Amino acid sequence: MLTCEQMIPMAQNDPQWGKKNNEGPPDLDEIWRRLIQKIKGNGAPPGAQPPRTPNNRPRPVWPLPGARQVLLLGLGGLLLVWLLSGFYIVDAGRIGVILRFGKFQETTGPGPHWHLPFPIEAQSPGSPLNVSQVRTVELGYRTNLKSKVLHESLMLTDDENIIDNQYAIQYTIKDPQAFLFNNRDPDDAVMQVAETAIREVVGRNKMDFVLYEGRSQIADEAQHLMQQILDRYQTGISISKVNMQNAQPPEQVQAAFDDAVKAGQDRERQNNEGQAYANDIIPKARGMASRLMEEAQAYGQRVVVRAEGDASRFKQVLSEYTKAPEVTRQRLYQDMMQLVLSNTSKVVANQKSGSTLLYLPLDKLIRASAGGPEATAESTTPPATAPAGVASAPSSTPAPSPPATADGVPDSRSRDAFRSRDRESRQ
Repeated sequence: MLTCEQMIPMAQNDPQWGKKNNEGPPDLDEIWRRLIQKIKGNGAPPGAQPPRTPNNRPRPVWPLPGARQVLLLGLGGLLLVWLLSGFYIVDAGRIGVILRFGKFQETTGPGPHWHLPFPIEAQSPGSPLNVSQVRTVELGYRTNLKSKVLHESLMLTDDENIIDNQYAIQYTIKDPQAFLFNNRDPDDAVMQVAETAIREVVGRNKMDFVLYEGRSQIADEAQHLMQQILDRYQTGISISKVNMQNAQPPEQVQAAFDDAVKAGQDRERQNNEGQAYANDIIPKARGMASRLMEEAQAYGQRVVVRAEGDASRFKQVLSEYTKAPEVTRQRLYQDMMQLVLSNTSKVVANQKSGSTLLYLPLDKLIRASAGGPEATAESTTPPATAPAGVASAPSSTPAPSPPATADGVPDSRSRDAFRSRDRESRQ
């Protein structure tokens, strides 16, 4: 069978080609007619001798294929093309889905593959599926938050309040077979499931919880409930994330809600201030009460110990008085006089004696004898003379504290001495 490239040179070898200068190109119909005649004559012009070999033998001329051979070659070419149509390539991150007579057969991963050509096997519509793509469905808005869809975004809370919230739901494909054959519109199915789950979760919570501290918890609960519903319907969809884009009261009551929020904040602030004041006062009151209780207990113990000490001392004095009454009586008198005179600032001088002690600051010396550092410092002042036989003036400094017993309790005799001194000063 001759090709077009072979036929054109044969037409150019025509002896009539280009002899007439004034004529145009040869007639194509005539060329085609001559070509057909040559093909019918086994490719040689009439009267031409068959080609010969170098040994002057005639070279065999192969007959051109007939109509049957041409048909078989054509059918073979068509079969080859039909078989080659079964090759396909799946890109990375995608999965091919093969159908055999319209029924699911298998899934194929990334790379080159081959399936029986159409109509035996074919790829499913939408195949290969991009399983790595994260698809997004918007609930309550479209494209941006200002384009609200109120019949989707308005929801009722547990405390019978209405809130306006928008969500963005992201999902992926986890089962290509279920995704293709169990869903008519996957995005619409995800949106309906999301609206159902979110309305249920929002309806179980208070308005303040949904608007403020419960945003993340609401989204997590809605995602878990959505996945349960999608798995129950075998949709082959996996919810990867539920994002709460916005949550606020409806625009018609926004001003009133702002006032209510401010009032709640003021109430919370006053409660915090009151609690802080209580936290400051109550510990102080409890500490003061504890201190008073401890002082009372210490006073009771001190009184009891002092009474026990007085009783013990009286018993000891009585025992000694029984042994030597006169000596004990004289000793008691001397002790009392020493106690009384040691607590007074008066000095009794004998006029008959010519002692120079009268010219000394006796009151300073008395205070210095008490052992106080202040008295020692004051004793350095110049001495003042006093007339003989006149007692020294009472000192303005406070009297020393009464002596105490061995157990640390002030002696009762010292109290009596103080009382007698007060009576003398009044007289």
